[in-house]
Amino acid sequence: MRTIDINSWKRREHFRFFSKMASPFFGVVTEVDCTRCYDSARASGRSFFASYLHKSMIAVNAVEELRYRIVGDEVVAFDVIHAGTTVGREDGTFGFAFVNFSADFDTFNAELQKEIEEVKSTSGLRLNNDDLKTNLIRHSTIPWNSFSGLLHPTNFDPKESVPKITFGKFAIREGRKMLPVSVEAHHGLADGFHLAQYFSEFQAQLDAE
Repeated sequence: MRTIDINSWKRREHFRFFSKMASPFFGVVTEVDCTRCYDSARASGRSFFASYLHKSMIAVNAVEELRYRIVGDEVVAFDVIHAGTTVGREDGTFGFAFVNFSADFDTFNAELQKEIEEVKSTSGLRLNNDDLKTNLIRHSTIPWNSFSGLLHPTNFDPKESVPKITFGKFAIREGRKMLPVSVEAHHGLADGFHLAQYFSEFQAQLDAE
């Protein structure tokens, strides 16, 4: 982790401008082609969810601006960002899970599956000290529907700087499986250009199987 010198930072004006807003977040909703990832996961017996979540985390960590966070009065760049995600239960509720990032899928997936089991064996949101961490990305999945827009809850805290990524149910068009993805980030820390870098790398990862 390193601290950004805001006074010499090329984004200093952007950061100060957007940080004055009650809600400095902006978002993009688009689609990625998950056909190859889905088919590969099914053929190998891997979880499709675990596969695309891991690929999303590789893409997140590849974009420096998505590793920026506001900590106190400083902006820091984390070396590694981990995965926060929601896990659904059979009773219709969900709980939060935290998974340390590893570039190795099997290592990442082993911890993810352990977290999924722990969420399913408990009740409530499963809030703990991990909820206070900023070196993560908050993922959610809406597996029942595709979508073309999304609204996240917010507490209108201009220092809230953890991006949010949400996946929906893929739609099939012209034989391709298209996965809707929503990404929100603090506009003082990242722009549309950086989200485009994430989507480009995410697509490359999905196609890498």
